[in-house]
Amino acid sequence: MFRTLLMRKKIVAANWKMNLNASQARELLTSLKEKAFSLKSHQEVIVAPPFPFIPAALEQIGSIENYFVAAQNCSDKEKGAYTGEVSTAMLGSIGVSHIITGHSERREYYGETNGVVAAKVNRILAEQLTPIFCCGESLETREAGDANAFVGSQLNECLFHLDENSMQKVVIAYEPIWAIGTGKTASSEQAQEMHAHIRAAIAEKYGNTVADSISILYGGSVKGSNAAELFGQQDVDGALVGGASLDADDFSKIIGALS
Repeated sequence: MFRTLLMRKKIVAANWKMNLNASQARELLTSLKEKAFSLKSHQEVIVAPPFPFIPAALEQIGSIENYFVAAQNCSDKEKGAYTGEVSTAMLGSIGVSHIITGHSERREYYGETNGVVAAKVNRILAEQLTPIFCCGESLETREAGDANAFVGSQLNECLFHLDENSMQKVVIAYEPIWAIGTGKTASSEQAQEMHAHIRAAIAEKYGNTVADSISILYGGSVKGSNAAELFGQQDVDGALVGGASLDADDFSKIIGALS
């Protein structure tokens, strides 16, 4: 169920993508459990393993306070003859609380449009789960000076149909496509600039109270070595972590940077 927003959540989320086998997943989850932090009420850790490993994640870390398990994807359909798809109801029924949607890899490799992403956001919210909505521009778009407009259009077409109450239940992850898995990271100033732009766009649509309540995460080659500097920015509320989340030590350093 949704939690009352007393203050903006500070979040570190792990996206394992299509990595690890069953024994490797169990080993990583055991390490994460052993290294689990005692988090403050406004801090959260979210782990998004591949579908087959979600039950193990729920068993290992699902009972730790302020630790949650997410899915990396879901269907935009409620139920029916959609072979190979996984519904939000299925995920919610086993204890998943968050679902990533709009990731650039889903958009690029599987042709997911803003319309499809908007439908997924609707399905996630209808199941009373939390969408982790991804947005971000390519290097070509950034170099053309169109990054703000591009990300603004993603927000407008995927989220801004929501009413105020629903919008406050969304977590946003800004991931510049040129920094995902490349080893390149937006500078802390670049991250702050875009996060501030996103928050300003939300404020223009919904008002400052809503904008100030929404957690905006940075994603794109986040590591233990750069997390603290990124988290020190006013509008950066945490991270959606890819490769570094597969290393328990490095991921733990990122979680530690929340403080």
